[in-house]
Amino acid sequence: MFLFQNITAIDWVMWIAVIAALMLLNEAARANKWIGLALFVAVPIILTIFVWPRTAGAGSSTGTWFHWVKVYSALAGCLGFMALRFIPKLQNNKWMLMFPPIILSVNIMEAVFRDFQVYGLHGMVDGVFMNGGAWNIMNGIAGIINIITITGWMGIIVSRDKQKDMIWPDQIWPWIIAYDVWNFAYVYNCVGDHSFYAGAALLLSCTIAAFFIKKGSWLQARAQTLAFWMMFTMSFPAFVTDSQFAVQSSHSSTALMTISALALIINIAVLGLHIYRVVKLRRNPLKDSVYAGTRAHDQVVADNLDIDKLPNDLNTKDSSRKDSALI
Repeated sequence: MFLFQNITAIDWVMWIAVIAALMLLNEAARANKWIGLALFVAVPIILTIFVWPRTAGAGSSTGTWFHWVKVYSALAGCLGFMALRFIPKLQNNKWMLMFPPIILSVNIMEAVFRDFQVYGLHGMVDGVFMNGGAWNIMNGIAGIINIITITGWMGIIVSRDKQKDMIWPDQIWPWIIAYDVWNFAYVYNCVGDHSFYAGAALLLSCTIAAFFIKKGSWLQARAQTLAFWMMFTMSFPAFVTDSQFAVQSSHSSTALMTISALALIINIAVLGLHIYRVVKLRRNPLKDSVYAGTRAHDQVVADNLDIDKLPNDLNTKDSSRKDSALI
C-alpha cells in the first residue's frame, strides 16, 4: 500500500476495535464527574507509580520526552475541561476560557517542535524508524498555521444536558479537518509505525464522536481519547511495534511528502477563510467568534443554550447572518 505495508483482515478488525474502545471510554468520561476523575486522576497515578517506569523507560518506543509530556498534557487538558464543565463560576471567567486554546496550542506546538527535530533524523531512533526530510518542515509550518486559526474561545459554553459537555461553537468542521490531516501527517512523519492506530484510528474516534454524537465537543473528545490512547500505548508499547496487530509504515518519501503537502495546503485554505471572515466581518479573532453567522456555528449554540442566553452576535440581524448557509 501507499502509506503502509501489508494490512491484514485482523489488522482492520483491531483498528475498528480501537476506534470503538476509545469512543466508549470517551462516553464513559462524559457520563459524570466521578467517572472522569477516576479515569483521569486515579488511573494515571497508579500507572505512573507502578507501570510506566518499566514499560516507557529509556530505549522503548514510548520512552522519549515527547510521550511523557504528551500523556500529562492530555491529562491536564481533560482535568481543565472538567473544571470548566463542573465548576459554574469558572464558565464565565475569561481567564479560564483561555485555558482550552492555550492547552491546545501547547499540544500542537509540542508536535511542531518534534517535526522540526525529526527533520534531521534517519534510521532507528528510540525504537522508531525515522525518515526525516523537507516534509517535516512543511508539516511543522502547517501546525503553526493551525494554531493561528484557533478562534472563538470566549464563546465556549457548557451544554445544558446532563453530561455538561464543554462546547466550542467556533471550532467548526473546516478547522477540525485541517487539524486532523495535520496531526495524521505529524504522526506519520515522526512515529510512522504507530500511525495506523495513533494517527488514523485515534483521530477518527474523536472526530466521529464530535460530528455524530455531540457536535461542538471535538476538543473535549480529542483530549479524552488522546489521554486514553497515551495511557494505553505507554503501558503496552509493543502493541503498535511488535504485536501481531502491528502495522508498519511504508516509510516512502513520496508518501511522507504527499501527506505533509496535503496538510499544508488544507491549513493554508483554512487560514484564507479565517482572514476573509476577520476582514470582511471586522471580527477580532482574539475576542469574537469568527464563524458566528454560519450554520455550523449557530446550530451548535442553539442546541446547547436557552434562547435568552444566546450571545449578542446571534441575537442581532446584521449582515453576517447572510452567510449562514455557507459552512
